Amino acid sequence: MSDGQVPAGLIAWNAHGELEVLIFELGGETFALEAILVQEILDLLPETFIPGAPALVSHVVNFRGKIVPVADLRLAFGMEPTPPTAHSRIVVIELELEGEATLLGLRTDHVHEVATFRKTTSETVPTVGIRWRRDHVRSLVRWNDDLVVLPDLAAILAPAMGAATARQ
Repeated sequence: MSDGQVPAGLIAWNAHGELEVLIFELGGETFALEAILVQEILDLLPETFIPGAPALVSHVVNFRGKIVPVADLRLAFGMEPTPPTAHSRIVVIELELEGEATLLGLRTDHVHEVATFRKTTSETVPTVGIRWRRDHVRSLVRWNDDLVVLPDLAAILAPAMGAATARQ
C-alpha cells in the first residue's frame, strides 16, 4: 500500500513504537482506537432505527447533513445494551471498509482522553482466557493500571457491511 495506509487489522505504530489513541469506556471495559480515525466526538444525537439492518448498525444519525450509521460495539463484545447516561457520546470515525472511506459513529459510555501507547506495552491476544472473539481484538495494551482493548473494527464491521451490500 503505497498511499501510507495500513492494511486492516494491523496497528500503525510510528517509528518510535508509539500510537496516539482515543480511550473510551464501554460496559465497564476500556477500549481505544487510533486517534487519527476520529473525526469528532458528539453528544448523543437523535437516532433513527433502520428496519432490517444488522443489529450492530441498526441506527443512523444525521451528522452535518450526512446519514451516518451508528455501531453498538457492545453487541460485538457480548455486552448487554444499557441506556445512555450524561457521559455517553458518539465518536464519529472515518474507516476504510471494503476499499471505501466510510463515516461511522461508535456509541460509547464515556470518552476519557487521548493518550500515547507504547508498542512495548502491547500484547497479542491470548488463545485462552479472553471472553471475546479473538478476531475482534487486535491487541491488548497495558496503560496505567488498566488493560485496554484495541478492537479490530474492520473485522467487527465486515459482516454487517456484507449484509448491507447483499441487500442492495
